[in-house]
Formats: sequence, structure tokens, C-alpha cells
Amino acid sequence: MSEVVRIFDTTLRDGEQAPGVSLTPDQKLELAIQLDSLGVDVIEAGFPIASEGEREAFRLIMGAGLKAEVCALARADKRDIDAAMSVEPNSIHTFFSTSDVHLRNVLNTNREEALERIVEAISYVKDHGFVCEFSPMDATRTDLEYLKTVCKAAEEAGADRIDIPDTVGIMTPRKMYELISEVKKVVRIPISVHCHNDFGLAVANTLAGVEAGAEQAHVTVNGIGERAGNAALEEVVMALNLLYGKKTRIDTSKIYATSQIVRRLTGIHLQPHKPIVGDNAFAHESGIHVKGVVVDPRAFEPFKPELVGRVRKIVAGKHAGRHGVKTILEESGLKPSESQLAEILRRVKELGDKGKTVTDTDVLAIARSVIEMPPAEEKTIDLKELVVVTGTGVMPTSSVKLVVRGREYTSAETGVGPVDASLKAIQRITQSLAKISLREFRIEAVTGGSDAVAEVIVKVDDERGNLVSARGAREDIVMASVEAMINAINKLLAKRA
Repeated sequence: MSEVVRIFDTTLRDGEQAPGVSLTPDQKLELAIQLDSLGVDVIEAGFPIASEGEREAFRLIMGAGLKAEVCALARADKRDIDAAMSVEPNSIHTFFSTSDVHLRNVLNTNREEALERIVEAISYVKDHGFVCEFSPMDATRTDLEYLKTVCKAAEEAGADRIDIPDTVGIMTPRKMYELISEVKKVVRIPISVHCHNDFGLAVANTLAGVEAGAEQAHVTVNGIGERAGNAALEEVVMALNLLYGKKTRIDTSKIYATSQIVRRLTGIHLQPHKPIVGDNAFAHESGIHVKGVVVDPRAFEPFKPELVGRVRKIVAGKHAGRHGVKTILEESGLKPSESQLAEILRRVKELGDKGKTVTDTDVLAIARSVIEMPPAEEKTIDLKELVVVTGTGVMPTSSVKLVVRGREYTSAETGVGPVDASLKAIQRITQSLAKISLREFRIEAVTGGSDAVAEVIVKVDDERGNLVSARGAREDIVMASVEAMINAINKLLAKRA
């Protein structure tokens, strides 16, 4: 097993063959520069015969002074190879099918003619002074003895590297290990592996190929590619580094940034649980897990997120515990008391039980509302009951029952809407305590969606000129408004005392 594994990145070629992906020459240049900064050994920048845009992309990339080897793909055909040579890459990757199903049904040829084409193409590339990598396409469905014959002939024709592609992703790790071991018996030049993910085994098969002696791995960022995609660069590299103890030239701290660039340029979004680069890869919600990573991250993380340019994320939700919510709040400078933390946690779990994804913004809005509430012993008024009626052809009406200094009071009012009616009803009950006027009312949906937590901020004053502000946060706008108003009145009355 090679101690240093070369990374051959084909995001700009095989990755771009993912349905719906089409990159402009400038976008290819941007990504090539990032891949070079990341530290890949080879950038397969495209298929020059395909279009003028492909050739323009090569001209831009070749003029960028990159450290990585820039490779052009070409079929085992002189016209293709001429197009590849015209963009003056550092190397040419040529391929020809070798499986009987391809030879008979796709190319209408036989093994003997295929072997001649392969040797001729490699010789043509080498005669023009280019580094040559050869791929026997559909190698994993090719008769083993014929595959070994092809690989030996490719080496004798001057190929610098031979790639073994699992074109339709049908290998298992054990079979890939055995296949690479067999090929290694008959050739001495470096071997690459190129695995597709049709059964979700691309990364495992790539690692098995490296275990068997392959010196180079073909990968794409985020695993994008035809059909189910290719072996993901980020997964292969981190597994090689941390599980196998093998070196690559990759600067792992730039993995996440590179992933985000590919995501932006291709428009392909990642599933949240995608290893290494998915949104949830370093996110924790469960109380037990959160407590563990807060005390010692090794408890529930295989490696530090900073290693791949990420940060740990504590997520609130119905599985959240005190440690998780407290960590979110402390990172934002909020330090609730134990009783306040308990109330914040109760509300967070209540939201989670309703099926809502609770964001950090939701938690902070809830926390600000709870922290600003007067202590129970300082509350003059409290909400006992609220009923609102609104709709088409109906005058918005609110009935409010408050507890004021231990006694219950009820009032009903109409308004231009349920919020207006509710606040008027509260003011009617409290007018004997102080002449309170609403000076400012602001409402914000702190997160997206119709079930967003609403944060309401109010300012009220009294006849003495006292002015206070308060807030409420609920997924129900009316409840958030009532909570904010009651908090404000309690603060104002405490100020008057």
C-alpha cells in the first residue's frame, strides 16, 4: 500500500457530467484555482473535443500557473487526441472500452481490434511527448485475463499510469481489492482507481483499491458525477489520512470551502447527513451527545471539525438538553438563571414537539423574551386566559382574563385585528393601575415559514413619563404580542413602585 496517495480530481470533467450541470469557462477556472489551492495532484479539466467552451476553459486554466498537473480526456481516437493536444495540457487521459458488453453492443468491435486501438492511441500520445494515463473502460466487467493482457500492452506502449474504472459501480470492496491485486501482478507502472457510486460503495471500493496497491484515486468534490456520482474527495482523503494513516497533498482545512464552491457553481445541494461536508456532519441535538461534546468532543466526534474547515454546531430541538441550549446562549453572550434556562428549554421542546425545526435564532428570540420577564415575585399581572375571534365578515374580538395582584379580571375588546383587540383588552384591565400608552410596536418573523417564531418588541409609557420596552417570542403572533405587552406593563409597574 502506497504511503503517499495521489489525488486525481475529475470534478471538472466527470463531475460536470452530472445531469443538469454545465460550467462556463470562467467557472471552471475559478474551481480549478480552488482545487489547486486545496492540493490535488491532478485536475482533469474536461473533454476538449466536446466544445469550443471546453477548449477555452483549458486555455484559461493552463494560463493560470497552477501547480497541479492539468489533464485532458480523450477517447482512443486520433481526432480526440489531437483536440486534447491542441490545448497543451500536462497530461492526456485516454480510454477505450474492454468489456464484451461494450465491445459487442456499443462499439460493434472485438477484443483484437480493441487492443490495436488502445496501443495505437497510447503510442500516439507518447510520440507527441505527453504524459499518458489509460483507462480500460468498464474494467470491472471485463474478462480478467483479457484485462491483464490490455494493461500489459498499455504499459509496453508507453502508458505512464493505468486507471481501473468501475464504470457502472458494481464492485464490492473485496472484489476491488482482488482485481487491483491481479493487475499489480502484471504491470509496474502506477495504478489508479475510478469508482462510481451506484450501490453507495464508491468510497469503500476506492479505499480497497488503494489497500491493494493503487497509487492514485480518482475523485470528485461532494461525490458529484454521472448517475449516483463518484467517490467523494472529502471522504476518501479523510479516510486515508485518519483511518489508514496515509498521506496526501490535500490541505484538509480547505475541504469545506471547496465543497461550498462546488455546491454554488453546480447548483447541486447536499443531503444534510452527507459525511464531512453535510450540514449535520458536526451538528448535535441529543442532550446526551451535546453534553458529551461540550465536555470532551472526542466523545461523539471522530475528529475535530476544524480539521476540514468547519465548526461544531449545537442544535436546539425536542431532543435538546440543558447543556446544548446553555451553550447556544452563552456563545451569544446570554447568561440565563437556572429557572430562566428551564423555561427556555421547555419552550424549545414545545416547539420541537410541534414538528418545527428550531434554529439558533428561534432559541435566542425565546431566551431574550424569557430573560426580560420580571421574576415571579415582581409580577403584578399575569395572563390566565386569552380567546380571539377573527375572520371574514367578523369584527376581530379578544377576550382576556388577567390575574392582577391575585385577583382575576376579564375584559373583551374589538380592534382592527386580533392583536389590536388583545392589547386594548389588556389596557382596559390595567388602566386602574396606570395610564399606559403603546408607543411602539414591532414584529419580526425571526425564521422563515408560516410556523416561524415571531418576536414582538413593544415600548410603552405612562402618565409620569416612564418609558420601558419589552419583548415576547412565540410561534403565535397574538400570543407573542400579548406576552410582550404584559412583560412591558410589569416592568413599568415595577419602575413606579
